[in-house]
Amino acid sequence: MRRLLLIPVLALAASSAQAAGVLSAGVYAGAGLMRANVSHLFGTGFDVHNTSFKALAGLRFSLLGAEVDYYHLGSESRSLGNLGSVDANAHAFAAFAVGYLPIPLPFIDIFGKLGLDRWQMSGNSASPSLFRFSDSGTQLAWGVGAQAHFGHLMGRLEYEHLNMSNTDGARVVSLDVIFNIL
Repeated sequence: MRRLLLIPVLALAASSAQAAGVLSAGVYAGAGLMRANVSHLFGTGFDVHNTSFKALAGLRFSLLGAEVDYYHLGSESRSLGNLGSVDANAHAFAAFAVGYLPIPLPFIDIFGKLGLDRWQMSGNSASPSLFRFSDSGTQLAWGVGAQAHFGHLMGRLEYEHLNMSNTDGARVVSLDVIFNIL
């Protein structure tokens, strides 16, 4: 429910900022197709790599902005022979400060992101039930990318790294479609 309220709040803030002459680019929301890799869960060779989705919303003030992202990092199952199978899944929510490089092309943006991610991993052995785990935390996240503007639509390619305890972190490459609301 809180996530659904985020877009109207961002739109209201952008309308106020635009009326005050502060906002140059606006409020945006979008979704993307991503390839995520979470490596070495709990020091084992077990990895989660999936093609999945992400959702994002942001507010841009000229060369600075703020963005929130939701990542479905994926699920993975592995058979352990006579010991049964192991299932794991992971997702994350991140908030970023975004900086845009001033380049002379008006329809291209190069950007960097720095913020915090709130992640959660869980898993279990399905049959027989030998173990169950659940872990979560908040850690540093960063990303870089480029986007192209086509009127109110934007296409974006980006790489993000989400730090996650008991793993080598999540590496995310995504291709996003974004609609500039204001």
